[in-house]
Amino acid sequence: MRHRALTVGVAESLTCGLLASEIGKGADAADWFAGGVVAYQTAVKEHVLGVPAGIDPCSAECAAQLARGVRELLGADIAVATTGVGGPDSEDGHPPGTVFVGWADAEDSGAELLQLSGGPDDVLRTTVERAVLRLVDLAERASAGMG
Repeated sequence: MRHRALTVGVAESLTCGLLASEIGKGADAADWFAGGVVAYQTAVKEHVLGVPAGIDPCSAECAAQLARGVRELLGADIAVATTGVGGPDSEDGHPPGTVFVGWADAEDSGAELLQLSGGPDDVLRTTVERAVLRLVDLAERASAGMG
């Protein structure tokens, strides 16, 4: 079987481009980073990435659909997504630091709830770190399946 590099996509709401910027720093990113979508407004989440109308933007369901939607849109092998409340104030009944990191690969999708503390910069930084770790996990699982 011919080995090929995995392609990666990201969808961002909460992190507003920070995740794509961090991933784009990776070695030979042009070979494996398909790109990203910053979907800050609800209409963009719905029309571009397929989030059903009425879904809470700060939810596991939204995060998983963002990841599935960007994976499909970009033709990526694996994808992650970020959504939530960075703070400093609560939003739509969700306290600051309520974050979901969504993920999708060819087999499955899901989301992880993070309850983060600190100011908005801390929340964003930790969210990006967790999303990158999720991508590494997805890449390792996919690579093991290719072998």
